[in-house]
Amino acid sequence: MIDFSKDTVFKLTPCKPKDIAPTVQPIIIPGEQIISSFKAVRDFVVFTNKRLIAVNVQGMTGRKKDFTSLPYNRIQAFSIETAGTFDLDAELDLWFSGLGNVRLEFRGSDIRAIGQLIATHTL
Repeated sequence: MIDFSKDTVFKLTPCKPKDIAPTVQPIIIPGEQIISSFKAVRDFVVFTNKRLIAVNVQGMTGRKKDFTSLPYNRIQAFSIETAGTFDLDAELDLWFSGLGNVRLEFRGSDIRAIGQLIATHTL
């Protein structure tokens, strides 16, 4: 499992869902759809209509991958912070029952749309 106790787990930029779909498709359940995806250097995060999937690519070859599934129905609270003039990163904080706080940083993303996505599936 990804160590979410770090201050920041990923610094993410938008990517096309079709680029990462082959990697996560085997764990997608019937009726689940990829809504958006974001990529760091090797790792990535996928938002579906049911959960957040964080993928940690491991090893030198990148063949080993850790998939962490974070269902929206376990979110107790969330917070978004927009980017500023000097601080270009937007942040999403999620508090999960039984897991604690998960923080994701986004660059070049509409954090309000991500907040809307989380609200749509949790409220």
